[in-house]
Amino acid sequence: MKKLLLVALAAIGGLLVYRQIQADKAEQDLWTEATDSVPTGSTGA
Repeated sequence: MKKLLLVALAAIGGLLVYRQIQADKAEQDLWTEATDSVPTGSTGA
């Protein structure tokens, strides 16, 4: 029973870490897009 609890806690911990990493990456992507000097989708017109 203790092993099952430990596995469940490890899975929940891993999920939380994964979600935090994804959120940090998304925020970094937004900052990169906002501070990019040359927009990638610009046609110049």
